[in-house]
Order: sequence, then structure tokens, then C-alpha cells
Amino acid sequence: MAHYGKPEYWEDRYTKDQDPFDWYQRWAGVKDILTQYIQQTHQILNNGCGNSRMSEEMYEEGYQFITNIDISQVVIHQMIDKYKDKCPNLKFLCMDGRQLQFEDGSFDAVIDKGTMDSILCGDSSGPNAQQMLTEIYRTLSPNGVYICISYGIPEQREHYFKHSSFAWELTVHKVAKPTISTATVLSADDKEKKNFHYIYVLKKHEAAKQEGAIQPIIYYSKNKSR
Repeated sequence: MAHYGKPEYWEDRYTKDQDPFDWYQRWAGVKDILTQYIQQTHQILNNGCGNSRMSEEMYEEGYQFITNIDISQVVIHQMIDKYKDKCPNLKFLCMDGRQLQFEDGSFDAVIDKGTMDSILCGDSSGPNAQQMLTEIYRTLSPNGVYICISYGIPEQREHYFKHSSFAWELTVHKVAKPTISTATVLSADDKEKKNFHYIYVLKKHEAAKQEGAIQPIIYYSKNKSR
């Protein structure tokens, strides 16, 4: 999996395979949770869009202010061509999530489906993840929300969010993996963490940071699959 952290891997992959692919979940699998935090009028950044159908499916349900970025020029060109007529308001830009070319406070929400996981597979994973989170935090509006959809369990992900430069409220949700049956989920002990994907919702509280609360505000609401 180490190759997931290398840009050249993605260029080669999208050149060879242009079929849509969604990591972890489709929109239908997460929308009951995400719609608690995002609105159709929000400016949304899809960080590491790849050739996922996520933005298309959101667009069809009224979320038309979505900017999609990816480090792969190949996939961005493919997505521009694919959606120029079908979803004309969707924006696609080639950009590194560690160096976002947006003004401070540009987005009400940032959605990350597997991008942080990919970065954590590569070299210098810790510093790169920290740099990406710093850029996300910077480009979120004062009350914006970062939604990270991951295979990583809380013990492997939460410490990245607990940096002193961030002031945000964390809620953790769980959704069953699409390949796991409802019966399996209902009968599984909470220790069966492999059956779930995790949705880390981080709501920014810039006012608290400015008032001196330099430690992140963390709340835990670990919900089972819906």
C-alpha cells in the first residue's frame, strides 16, 4: 500500500483505468451522516476526488457548489471532460492537498474520502498529514467542518487531529462496510472494528482558539452504522 502515497502511482493508475471507482463508500452509504453537517448552499471542497462518483451523486441531490481537487492531472482532465455538460457547475482543479491554492476561510466544508489514508501510506506520512490538515484548517470558514472518511480506527487516527494548532470539535461515526451484511453488523461485538468505516467530523471553533483555548475541543459520539 506504500505506493498509494506516491503521485506517480495515481497518474499511472488513472491512465490505465478510467472506470469510476469509489473508495470505501458511495454517497448513499454516508449521506445520512454527512447531511447532518453540510447544506446545499455550502461551498464544499472534495479533497482528493479521483474518479469517484461522490460529487456527481451529491450534485444530483442539490449540492452544486463543489470544488474537486486531485494531485493527478490525468484524472482531473478526465473529470473535466466527463462532467462539462452533465454537471456544469462542478469545478475540477489539479492541486496538492498539502498546498491548497485558496484563500483563508474559502469553504464551509471539506470532504476527504480516503485521501488522508493515502497520505499515511507514503513516505514522511506524519509531516505530510499534518501539512494537509493545516491547509484544510486554514481554508475552512470559522465554523466550517472537515469530514474525513477512513478505514483507520480511532486509535490510529485521532492523534493526528489533536494538534495544538487546531481548535475543533470531533465526532466519530461508524458505517458498515458495503461488503458486510446487516446480520453480521448486528451480531458483531464492538471489537469487530474491521467491519466498519469511520467518519471523523471535525467542526472548527476558531473563536475558542482566539480566546486562548489552544488545545482542540474533542467530543466523542461513536455511533454504530445506520
